[in-house]
Amino acid sequence: MDFTNTIQISQMIINELTGSAFVHKMQGQLFKSQGFTKLGEKYIGHYNEEMAWVEKYTDRLLDLGVVPEVKVCSEAKLIEDPKTYIEADHKLQKEGVETLYKAMPALAGDPTTYDLTKAYLLDEEEDQYWDEEQLDLIEKIGYQNWLVKQL
Repeated sequence: MDFTNTIQISQMIINELTGSAFVHKMQGQLFKSQGFTKLGEKYIGHYNEEMAWVEKYTDRLLDLGVVPEVKVCSEAKLIEDPKTYIEADHKLQKEGVETLYKAMPALAGDPTTYDLTKAYLLDEEEDQYWDEEQLDLIEKIGYQNWLVKQL
């Protein structure tokens, strides 16, 4: 069986997700330092979830006899304003979900990685919906009221 697509897609997910997870961790710490404890804990928890996916994809590659390549994430600047960050994160979430949808057909020949990626895709969609909900809440109740809910 040819696992070329599995290896390429899994490696891409590992590298992209590691970078975005680290940014979520750092953003969470920044938000907590600003007094937005709930928002900070949300993003730190998000980091932990994402790193669990990195472990699953790493295990899959190792099961296939492939040692994953570790690539250092590119430079990212933390965003101090929570709404601005959620807007930026939402854009990235949408792009990530689209990328995963496009990758699914290439994984059809590998049911194990297909199922893993399907579960990961569902998790990423939930994250995208959370961002959308927060932006809708900000619109409905006002930014200051929303910020109070994040304390």
